[in-house]
Amino acid sequence: APTDRSRYEAAKPSAVRRQKTRAMNTPVPDDARLDALRQEFEHEATFSQVFVVLTVGATLIATLGLLANSPGVVIGAMVVAPWILPLQAMAFEILRGRLPMFLRALRTLLLGVVICVLLSMGVSHLVAFPSFGSEVMNRTSPNLLDLGVALVAGAVAMYAKLRKDAISALAGLAIAVALVPPMCVVGILLASSHWMQAYGALLLFATNLLGIMVGAMASLGTLERVYRKRLLRSRLGLTSVALTLLLVLPLSNAFVRMVNRSRLETKAQQQINHPNVQRKRKA
Repeated sequence: APTDRSRYEAAKPSAVRRQKTRAMNTPVPDDARLDALRQEFEHEATFSQVFVVLTVGATLIATLGLLANSPGVVIGAMVVAPWILPLQAMAFEILRGRLPMFLRALRTLLLGVVICVLLSMGVSHLVAFPSFGSEVMNRTSPNLLDLGVALVAGAVAMYAKLRKDAISALAGLAIAVALVPPMCVVGILLASSHWMQAYGALLLFATNLLGIMVGAMASLGTLERVYRKRLLRSRLGLTSVALTLLLVLPLSNAFVRMVNRSRLETKAQQQINHPNVQRKRKA
């Protein structure tokens, strides 16, 4: 009859195999974190009731603030707007190479844009202002500085997403680079048939959109080793970078015009403050 020791020796290999199998099936902490991140981004890429409500609220607040020429109200709309969530999900899915999830996030964002433009056009038709203040017109002439802000904001936003200790920075980033107010300006100006100014606001939106996405991809590829090799291999990623580079030309022209205008204003102010001019005024 087999002894207890012999039965133990016979059972030992199977116990070892079970332990190895359990170890293989148990995800390492890094894999578990990335899996949780994937589920979070997939949820944020979904067109949901929460997304619609926040989009409608942010659009109405921003449109009314723009028409009232109130910076504080527009800032409030920037904080409420949820558009950076599907945009970050797009950057994440580009590096993962999953086109269906990227398209889902893109569809969510585009539906938000359509809601925003239609609502802002409706409100502008109801108010029917003959002219607009600086809060509207300042968003019709983007330049290279806007692209720089968007790139940095996108990188820091993704960093805050990956490192929860920095999550408090998201509200400030939403204010630094906004998506909803430029599209509200597009709707307001389209309702008043200001086509060229509406194009400028649309260019600002495209600048912020692509800048945030490229900055987020760069941050994700830098911080997460598993996505680092995919950063320059993704066709969608390279396409996003190429589209961003295409914006450099019109943004550079606007930047040069802004610099020249600033120099002319400074020169004019210096001439006004010149002692000879001051003496003539006193005389």
